[in-house]
Amino acid sequence: MRGLPRDILVSQSTAPLNFNVALHWLQDICNWLAATSLSQEIQTREWIIPATQTVHIVAVSAVVTSALMIDLRLFGVRWQDQAVAAVTERFVPFIWWSLPVLFATGAVLIIAEPVRSLLNPVFFLKMGLLVAAICITLACQVPLRKDARFWEASPGRRRGAQLIAAISVPFWVGIVFAGRWIAYVQG
Repeated sequence: MRGLPRDILVSQSTAPLNFNVALHWLQDICNWLAATSLSQEIQTREWIIPATQTVHIVAVSAVVTSALMIDLRLFGVRWQDQAVAAVTERFVPFIWWSLPVLFATGAVLIIAEPVRSLLNPVFFLKMGLLVAAICITLACQVPLRKDARFWEASPGRRRGAQLIAAISVPFWVGIVFAGRWIAYVQG
């Protein structure tokens, strides 16, 4: 195939070489992305990155606060007089509506400084935690679509809800810490 480096096309037999090839390939993508006119425009406009970071942080706050509110109900610490479904219905929209905002603002930040994110292992930790947190949120929400009293139906289900909350909280907190940590770790 024309235009692609030979080392990407040729299979390597050992894992360290495959990792090095992937890292080299990712570095090439970062260099290309940083040289695009869009990246250059974002980098040269002094207001874009701070404004984007502000919107990103506000959206993270909305997601994490909403997830924590749901988790407090799952733990039985708050709103015991309300069904889990009612509390979830109140806070889940803030999670799902904020995620596209996070995706868009995160994409702008990556385009602006691709090496800072895409070559940083903490960025991949953050993305892994995000995927896990979304899965945990769905694990809480999906059963409620069929049965609004699902998590209150038995002591075993209540323990399951508490387990979901116990897993969810560290994931969301980890996302916040990883997001801040990205700035201090070099890839």
